[in-house]
Amino acid sequence: MVIKVFLASSSGSTAIKKKQQDVVGFLEALKVDYTQLDIACSEDNRMWMRQNVPEEKKPTNGIPLPPQIFNEESYCGDYETFFDAKEDNAVYSFLGLPPPPGSKEAQQADMANIVENGTHTEEANAEENVDESTEAHAEEEEEQEEEELRKLEEEEEAEVQEEEAAAE
Repeated sequence: MVIKVFLASSSGSTAIKKKQQDVVGFLEALKVDYTQLDIACSEDNRMWMRQNVPEEKKPTNGIPLPPQIFNEESYCGDYETFFDAKEDNAVYSFLGLPPPPGSKEAQQADMANIVENGTHTEEANAEENVDESTEAHAEEEEEQEEEELRKLEEEEEAEVQEEEAAAE
């Protein structure tokens, strides 16, 4: 499965550029395999994206703006839904991918599974032979990714404030 991110390489909108950078940076931080498809340089990419965004997800003008995210042919969402999934630690389910072992999302899925079928955490870990060092490593990676994302968001906020100050 390949995640497709539709972008506009020559967008004049700084807001769109920042949203695109946020999506790409986050996918890279998570080491998710993805492909960037440029709608500014390819009419085929632009038409495919516009035709495959569900009607109920299109803006009132009918033309979806980048970034738009797909898992192969399946629509995942736009920046806002991506951001919501990121905030809810549900990016992998948003992308239609299994979460890596030890990630917050995998732990949430395990907890939901426990509630659903009544299996206790200790039994589930014993059955799956979960290696604690792997979980600790995954947590460290996740903390590093979250720190990188915080830095990106701080940089974006600083840029927006600079633009607003320049506009005044």
